[in-house]
Amino acid sequence: MRKTLLSIAVALAAAAPAAHGQVPSGAAAVKASEPGRVTVADAVQVAATVQAIDKAKRLVTLKGPQGNVFVVEAGPEVRNFDQIKVGDQVVARYVEALSLELKKGSGGIRERVEREVGAAAKPGERPGAAAGRRVTVVADVVAVDAARQSIRLRGVERTIDLKVKDRNQFALIKVGDQVEATFTEAIALSVEPAPAAPKAVPKK
Repeated sequence: MRKTLLSIAVALAAAAPAAHGQVPSGAAAVKASEPGRVTVADAVQVAATVQAIDKAKRLVTLKGPQGNVFVVEAGPEVRNFDQIKVGDQVVARYVEALSLELKKGSGGIRERVEREVGAAAKPGERPGAAAGRRVTVVADVVAVDAARQSIRLRGVERTIDLKVKDRNQFALIKVGDQVEATFTEAIALSVEPAPAAPKAVPKK
């Protein structure tokens, strides 16, 4: 499910590069910070109009707001595929967030846990589907570079250098600490009614 929906989001974003970061509130990025914890989130919303449908192959031809035309596959999770009609709008909403939490002198076990979840429209509802993934990694702080204001993290699968831009946060980190990083991403695809065409104003 996630692979199909993510490919749709990428296609829609490519069709409307200027739309990156457009959300109903108008605020794309959200950042929260407190001692030992930082969270950054970003959201993208892009809409396209259904131009044609191949029901046998479950292919939908979409036209983005910039006029780009492309074809995407509606996977089996879009249960009410038969309800999709030419002129409908497909709206893809993609959200991702990264949270870093410092664990002082933890000495715990390094680990990596990945979870995926999904949901689809119930029979009779308008076509739609959603998928999400959460990856949590616990890594050891094995080096601190004050000159570069960066730390070296050793996880289960690899070792990386991470620059810490906030000086106050950087000052809290010491060799022997652990950092828990949680990456969350979710995408929702829904088919919504096409906006009503504006009524012609009669000339006087």
